[in-house]
Formats: sequence, structure tokens, C-alpha cells
Amino acid sequence: MNHYSGLRNALIAFFLLLSALYALPNVFGSDLAVQISSAGDAAIEPSDLAKVTNVLKAKSIRYKSAGLSNRRILVRFENNESQLSAKDLLKTELGRNYVVALNLAPSVPLWLSDLGGRAMSLGLDLRGGVHFLLEVDMQAVLSMSIDKYYNELRTLLRDGRLYKSIKKEGDSIAIRFKTLELKDKALVRIKSDLSDLVVLETDNQDELLVQVIISDDAQKIAKSSALKQNITTLRNRVNELGVAEPIIQQQGLERIVVQLPGVQDTARAKEILGAVATLEFRLVDEKNDPQTAIQSGRTPAGSKLYYFKDGRPLLLKTRVIATGENITGASSGVDQENNTPMVNITLDSAGGRSMLDTTKKYLYSRMAVVFIENKVETLRKDGKIVKKRSTTKDIINAATIQGTFSTRFQITGIDSAREARNLALLLRAGSLSAPIEIIEERTIGPSLGADNIEKGVLSVISGFALVLLFMAIRYRVFGLVANIALTLNLVMIVAVLSLLQATLTLPGIAGIVLTVGMAVDANVLIFERIKEELGAQSNIQKAISSGYDKAVLTIADANITTLIAALVLFSFGTGPIKGFAITLSIGIVTSMFTAIIVSRAIINKIYGGKKLKELSI
Repeated sequence: MNHYSGLRNALIAFFLLLSALYALPNVFGSDLAVQISSAGDAAIEPSDLAKVTNVLKAKSIRYKSAGLSNRRILVRFENNESQLSAKDLLKTELGRNYVVALNLAPSVPLWLSDLGGRAMSLGLDLRGGVHFLLEVDMQAVLSMSIDKYYNELRTLLRDGRLYKSIKKEGDSIAIRFKTLELKDKALVRIKSDLSDLVVLETDNQDELLVQVIISDDAQKIAKSSALKQNITTLRNRVNELGVAEPIIQQQGLERIVVQLPGVQDTARAKEILGAVATLEFRLVDEKNDPQTAIQSGRTPAGSKLYYFKDGRPLLLKTRVIATGENITGASSGVDQENNTPMVNITLDSAGGRSMLDTTKKYLYSRMAVVFIENKVETLRKDGKIVKKRSTTKDIINAATIQGTFSTRFQITGIDSAREARNLALLLRAGSLSAPIEIIEERTIGPSLGADNIEKGVLSVISGFALVLLFMAIRYRVFGLVANIALTLNLVMIVAVLSLLQATLTLPGIAGIVLTVGMAVDANVLIFERIKEELGAQSNIQKAISSGYDKAVLTIADANITTLIAALVLFSFGTGPIKGFAITLSIGIVTSMFTAIIVSRAIINKIYGGKKLKELSI
């Protein structure tokens, strides 16, 4: 009685040692670091690492270490001054093909890192930075969709002069016809070619007037697409801020959360997030050499010099075939004929007509896609704040026109499937720029983040120490056993959070503090039950066994109901509520293991199989 098998004890010891191992990375702290990654699809090579170290050595900037891992370079520094100097220098020397960002790099030993050991991820309230809550103007999205279908309707019904007049009326389009025969022909054509439009049944006595609206499904698709395209655009622009681990995610149906750890300049962040970008399709000037134009300093008439991101020059025609405003859809895929990556493009009617005319005339010529971004920077000059506006124009693709096409076509000649996905995202991002409004803005300074950590740790330690003291005084040896189980419970919570890389926030710390109280509550129930059994019978071993066995169901019921509440909080809550629910859920599971199984294993080792006259409880 009161004895676990050797295998069971070994399994308990194994799980506890494993927990200690994966909680260990949080002991080593973090280094000030600069992170260098590729701004495009290219991978970081060892030659890039050599270039970075050479730049730092040339300027006598001291660093602790520099290494290449996970497609990025991480350079660690002893102090903040060296870190900031290195960031500014590397950003200037490496150019726009690289993203140079400040970072806090965990100082986990290599042997532990190879085993998968990672420190917990800290939330914005603990690290410092800026938080934006953005709202997409869905009414503007709907209005833009109405404009698009209005133009398509005019183009569709112009052939045969089917309509007398057509105009927009709020969220609908009103079409008037000359005769009922023309009306019937038009309705057939609308249902066939524009299935996303719904003809309204009205009580209007005017039989020659028809009102059409966009279907609910089409509206949902348009709004969802606008939200996703804005998220894609924001991710691309955040690179300009040099943020190592940004969080950009959807919240609800109309909002986007942007969290930028380490960023304190909210004005700069807002300027980047609000930058305007677009795309242009242009023909390549095949007759003239770009190198000749560079050397002579003169470009041929009707052409203009552009560059790829890697610096390669290319002459493009000045005439624009279509722009990002003409793109209504873009998706990546695979060309079935030669099994190579491609991007499927859909243009509106105006862009389709221009593309059809161009591809007929310039078959087998090359066409380039140019990504254009307008930026605004706030600078202080002579004591005054001035805004500097700049425009970047990069060629992201140049492929051969394989056949005539209009509203739908494919871009081929892409190196990889990943590049095709990235290009499709860029095209979609440029196709619709739904208005965004910042409805919430918070700045958390690094000192405030450190203060939050200090207070959070202090709250855990204070609560933990008071519980330990109470248990040791109230239950003596059994109280000390409960304290050991409680300590192991905290270690397991930290280990699980580190393994899952769940973000720890202030509400998460509150969840841990609550878990401390709930974890010891299970042991209190067990110990009180043992006391009751001791009063009812003289056999101490039976009293211990009955105390654990009879208390388990009560403990399980209490913890399961709390776990259900925590899961509901996680499912329906957002932000801080989710952080609280995560740590609470993990704490409930680990506390049941330590309070019931681990504490009994220790009690078994102390009292199991012995003839006892009394218990220290």
C-alpha cells in the first residue's frame, strides 16, 4: 500500500527532468543583437555573413558573436551603443536588399538550443514597443466594388446599345431601358457574364427600370480580400521599420492588429503603415541596351531606365499598359505544360482591353511588372520638422508574352513556387488599397516593459512565498511535500510555455499567480481528507491511501470546470484575455499532475510501507 512501481516512479522523474530541461533556457537571459535577413526571396549566404563582419571590423564596432541560422544573420553586442551604431552602419552598407532590425536574442547555450530549448516569447507589454488597432473602411470597399461593376455593366451593355441610362444609387446600380425586349436581353447577359450581381425585385411600376446589387457572397469575398490584401501590404511595409518580430494579424471581420516590439517612434510607424503603393505593367525596350544608356547618361526616346531589387538595370517603355488599380485578383499556381510556377492575373475591363491590344501587337516581347511605393519621412532640419517624400520603383518580374490575352493571363518564367506566391501577394496587395483608420494606439517604453516584468515576477514570487509559508506551518511535512509539488508545477508551466512558444503577457502572469493558489488547493483537499480518515480509523497507511483516492474526484471536478471556463475565454476572447486563458489552462493541467501524482510519489517514498504511529500533518 502507498507504493508506486519502479517504472511509474521513473516516468514521473523523466517528465520532471524534461520539464526542468526545457524551462532552463529562461535562466540565461538575452543579448542585444542586430538581425539581418533578406528583403526578397533570396537566401542569406555565408558570404553575406563575411560581408557583415568585415563592415563591422572596418569601423571598429565590437561585437560578441555573429552567426548564420534560420535564413538570417544574428550579431550579438555587449552594449546598446554598439548595437545602435551597428544597425545604422549595416543598413547603409547593405542596401535595400536586406532588412536590418534590432532584436533581443536569447543567450541559450548551443547544446540546449540543439535539443529544441527556447526561451519564452514575451508580449509587447513586457518588451516595449507600439500597438496599433487599424480598421478597414468596408463601406469604401463596397463602394469601390460598385464602381467596378458599374464600369463593367456599361461595357457589357454598350454592345447592342441595350440600355438607355445607367447610374449608381448608393449601394445599387439603376439601369433604364428603351423597350422590354432590350431589358430581357440585358438581363440574360448580366446573369451570364456578371453572376455576382443580383437583380432586385421591386414594386416600382416602371417596368423599364431595373436595380441590381452585389450579391452577399460577392460582398463577403470583396471585404475578406480587401482585409487580406491590406495585411499583406502592411507586412511588406513593416520591413522598412526594421522590426525583428512584428505581429500583424486579423481581428474580427474589419480590423487589423499591428504590434511592433522595440519601436518607439509612432510617427515613423504611422507614416510607413500609411504609405501608398501601386503596380505598373510596361513593355521592355528590346532594341536598346541598358548599359549603354547608363554609360552615356541618356535614355532612348520613349523608354526609361528601371532596376531590379538586386541592382540589374532594364529599359522599359514609358507607356503604361495597366496598373495595380486594374487588378481584381491574383493567385499562384503551376503551369501544367512544363510544370513550372506561374501567377494567374485577373484585370478589370479597362485593363483587359489595354492588355489585349498590347499583346496582339507585341506577341513574344517581354513585359515587366514594376512595384512603385511612395514614402513620407519626417525629418528635423534647422530645428524644424519637415516631411521628405520619396518614391521607389523596382522591377519584380519581366517575362515573355506567350499569347494574346485580356482580363485573364499568366506570368511565367518565375524561379520558384515561393517566388510565385510572393509575387501573387504583391500583385493582390497593389490591386486594392482599402482605406485604413488607426482607431487605437499605444506606446509601451522599454523601461515600462522592464518594470512590468519586475512587478510581474515580484507578484509571482510574493504569492508563491506566502503559499509556501502557509503550507509549511499548517501541514508540516505534508506541507513541505506540497511546496515541492508547487515548485515543480511552476517549472512545468514555464517549460510548456517555452516549448509552445506561447507569448507571455501581463495577463498571462496573472494566470500563473492564480494557478499557484489553485494548485495548492488540491493538496489542501487531499490533506484535509487524510485528517478525516485518521479520525475515523487507526490504520495510517489506509488513511493516506483513502485520503488521496477520495479527494481525486473532487479535485478533478473542480479543475475540469475551471478548464472549461478557461477554454471558453480562449475561444471567444481576444488579446490579453487569450494570454490569461493560455497560462490558466496550462497551469490547471500541470497542477493536477504535480498535486496528485508527484506529491503522492514523494509521500510514498517518505511513508509508504512503514509502520507508523503518527503523521506530521
